[in-house]
Amino acid sequence: MKGSAYTLVYAAALGTVCATVLTFAATFTKPYQDANRDAEEAKNILLALNVPGADSATPKEVLALRNEKVQEIERGDIMTYVYSPGGANAQPEAVAIRFAGLGLWGPIKGFLAMDPDLTKILAITFYEQKETAGLGGEIVKDWFRERFKGLSLRGADGKPGIIIGAGEDAPNRVDGITGATMTCDKVQQMLNEAIKSIVKE
Repeated sequence: MKGSAYTLVYAAALGTVCATVLTFAATFTKPYQDANRDAEEAKNILLALNVPGADSATPKEVLALRNEKVQEIERGDIMTYVYSPGGANAQPEAVAIRFAGLGLWGPIKGFLAMDPDLTKILAITFYEQKETAGLGGEIVKDWFRERFKGLSLRGADGKPGIIIGAGEDAPNRVDGITGATMTCDKVQQMLNEAIKSIVKE
């Protein structure tokens, strides 16, 4: 009986200590996690907008580069990220917006970059995804993202939106990923929601 009581007290004390240590660790590391997340998002904005130097920049340099080169401009309810190489008053070279939605196994988040006239895609980037490696996870690979460069933001009928998957040739269609139809469908849906929020019929 005595031994059982001691075991319970010891287990409770150990659990309390472990919980305290974990709480402290989480609290201590949170600012670093937040800073890393902010830097990763900023880097994806820069990469989508094709800002020189973004690829090799350190997290600190990435944040400085974003603050220096990218303007945040609200268009209604949409926050846009505008890159003008010649400065804030110069002609914009690219405009980016966020896109997000649920993938097959978790959230998918990224940035969609377009030309200033909002007629075609310049680039897409993904900074969060949990899709299956070798299948849906291939959305982050260069070979897939490159397919979107120059893709029209409108179909032949003039309506805004893109198509990911097999079908007839169209100015707004790209091939999907073999074995990852569901992931591609979800990416198509979230990209079209983003496109339709800024490109009007």
